[in-house]
Amino acid sequence: MMKTTLCLVVWLCGCLLAVAAGQEESREIRLTEGLMIQSPGRGGRNPVHTDALEAHLVAGTWQPPEAGASLVLPDGTKKTWKAARAGKGGRFQPGAFKGGYAWFSVDLEEEDTWILEASGHGLVYVNGEIRAGDPYATRWLRVPVELGEGKNQFLFRLGRRPFSARLVRPKSPAFFNTRDTTLPDVLAGEEIQTHGAVVVVNASSRILSRAFLAVSLQGGEPLRVPLPLLPPLTARKVAFPLQGPAPTDGKTLTVRLELYPTLRRRSRKFADIATLTLNVRRPDEPHCRTFLSGIDGSVQYYAVHPAGPSAKRPGLVLSCHGAGVRALNQARSYSRKSWCHLVAPTNRRPFGFDWEDWGRLDALEVLDLAQKDLGTDPRRTYLTGHSMGGHGAWHLAVTFPDRFAAVGPSAGWISFWSYSTARNFKGTSGIEPLLMRAASPSRTLDLAPNLSAMGVYILHGEKDDNVPVTEARRMRKHLKAFHKDLGYHEEPGMGHWWDNDKKIPGTACVDWPPMMAFFQKHRVLEGAEARSIDFLTASPGVSARCHWVEVLAQQKCLEVSRVQIRFDGAKRTVSGTTENVARLRLDLESWTPAEPGGTWSICLDKSEIRDLPWPPGPEKSVWLARSAGGKWTVGPAPSAARKGPHRYGPFREVFRNRMVFVYATDGDEVENAWALARARYDAETFGYRGNGSVDVIPDAVFDADAHPDRNVILYGNADNHMTWEALLGKSPVQVTRTGVRIGDREEKGEDLACLFLRPRPGSDRALVGAVAGTGERGLRLTDRLPYFVSGIAYPDVIVFGPEMLSKGTAGVRAAGFFGPDWSVKRGEIVWRKESD
Repeated sequence: MMKTTLCLVVWLCGCLLAVAAGQEESREIRLTEGLMIQSPGRGGRNPVHTDALEAHLVAGTWQPPEAGASLVLPDGTKKTWKAARAGKGGRFQPGAFKGGYAWFSVDLEEEDTWILEASGHGLVYVNGEIRAGDPYATRWLRVPVELGEGKNQFLFRLGRRPFSARLVRPKSPAFFNTRDTTLPDVLAGEEIQTHGAVVVVNASSRILSRAFLAVSLQGGEPLRVPLPLLPPLTARKVAFPLQGPAPTDGKTLTVRLELYPTLRRRSRKFADIATLTLNVRRPDEPHCRTFLSGIDGSVQYYAVHPAGPSAKRPGLVLSCHGAGVRALNQARSYSRKSWCHLVAPTNRRPFGFDWEDWGRLDALEVLDLAQKDLGTDPRRTYLTGHSMGGHGAWHLAVTFPDRFAAVGPSAGWISFWSYSTARNFKGTSGIEPLLMRAASPSRTLDLAPNLSAMGVYILHGEKDDNVPVTEARRMRKHLKAFHKDLGYHEEPGMGHWWDNDKKIPGTACVDWPPMMAFFQKHRVLEGAEARSIDFLTASPGVSARCHWVEVLAQQKCLEVSRVQIRFDGAKRTVSGTTENVARLRLDLESWTPAEPGGTWSICLDKSEIRDLPWPPGPEKSVWLARSAGGKWTVGPAPSAARKGPHRYGPFREVFRNRMVFVYATDGDEVENAWALARARYDAETFGYRGNGSVDVIPDAVFDADAHPDRNVILYGNADNHMTWEALLGKSPVQVTRTGVRIGDREEKGEDLACLFLRPRPGSDRALVGAVAGTGERGLRLTDRLPYFVSGIAYPDVIVFGPEMLSKGTAGVRAAGFFGPDWSVKRGEIVWRKESD
């Protein structure tokens, strides 16, 4: 999932040419002629990248290119800008330029706002300001941009897909973009109580702060819905309720939306109007259900293929779709089952997050909702998926082994390191291992022993030309060393997506009868059934609990922890061993005998704790802490101020819990413009990749009391951000215009970038993150750190110098994890030496 670019320059004999249809009075300007350059660096699925062109952008030395001009790379090689012309349909084929850049110039007679409609690019700089791209060529994005009188520059980063771009006039200062909606199906005979979402575009240079929607379902009375604040020149997907009586007939219902730019009662004029269509489904056919996500408050959906009428308390099969596949189509690939509901979450988008990170959170949200709403038997919960979804099945199973009775990946790849472009960093500074540890929850094989707790069935086509069958064979070989309940099937002669008998309902490569029969033989263990537990976790912030054991903290952050433990109810003893575990909780409620009294004991890592009263406290829980010498002791519940499953890090974990983006306005003109553009870019990117909806608020408007217990991300530094002192004033990490300080050490410079997170003051669960830079160059250096790309992770704190763009990991000045008390002193912070 590489970021993309393309450059279009107006050229001929050294002179700029007019862009086709580029007159100011035109309603449309197509970008069809320009310049392209091959990739000037190396990226891939990694937290650091090199890019000689971006280095010029960061340094402020970027100049518009000319045909034949060269760009010198750090190794002395050169890349040359070449003239390019769009082909059929106004599209550019990336060819040798994939991963490269393209540049356009558009000459206008006066300043005005336009809508940029482009696809096939990773991002774009519009007159130097970064905006989100459309790498998967979905054609959803409509980006409002303010263009000036004279020449306007567009620098696109290309990807692997055909690229095209045009500018069109906005129909009004605020309008709907109905290309990207999230809508439920409504069920015949059931009252409508749900949500939808639509994109609202603010095409003005002012904050849209008092707008509202009027929502009318099938001609009913309109419901007025206040909209969140929309920053200038931005777009946001907004939620609206859908409420109405149960439909009785017809195939569709209509929803009328009216957009009003002000909340004033006298306002009668709407800025835009849209009519959306809801499909009416029978309760027994596949359909979509929407919900409000706890990640960001956005509207998401999942698909259900309901169980047959004979199911009393049915099971649930959670099925993860492949790349580019919609959840509803995934659900339709299965025949109707008499014994289970088939539930397909979305991964938040058809490509989304490879079922990791926010895709993993989406799967868990859907699983919890579906189990409750459908009334399924939690003991009969199964997991499967195809292609990218097959990887999702592996990832979810090794991460949450007590949630599923069996897992059945089809055509699934193992990890980013076995299938994608992720790299294992090498180096002697100590920073490289920290970068690798930050991504440890993605390392499937390291957590594979967790699969011992469930049945495993591996399915793959022998001739798969997309995900090679070697992924399945490697996983089978790895599991056979310890797994006792393993099924495996390669379908001879079949490729990636196959159906060996079209007369049988369902698509065989996902709805494989032997795998479904295998599922039905398995149950999740509960309570006293789980006498022995062998549980591994890479991070308590991702996965902390397995049955009655919960890992609260690690000795070394983000290294794999393991608990092998057994409870003997008759003898009332707990015994076992641990690796890299600092704190534990034992939840023994299900083990409590009917008649209390007597004592019990714990023997853990040769530490013996005897004569504990039975039952173990009013909460039926026991908290254990490990001393520096390795001895375990029983104590009170740890303070919420410490690291724990509720907030643990690393940096990416700040982008959840209804996060709020707050940008600086107390700097100079350049700093303030950067802060708004950077926060807007993150919101656009998360909206595109994760179907997200994030509050983006200036610091002067942000009210902490209005957003309690929500995560907050600050864009700026201590010298230009009004909220910094209140939220990060006591942080051991400080970023000013002239340097970065971590604890008692400071790195000077006006070109440093820093990412870090801290506990939010006054909250027991919220986090504060910072996307910060020391000067204009340092701020710009943060622009393309890809923390929304799945599999890429950063530690709790990391500092970059501009040399990162030429030297890769050698440009990381410092990185590390805070201690269990969020301190630097008890943490693990590594600084790069000048000699490294």
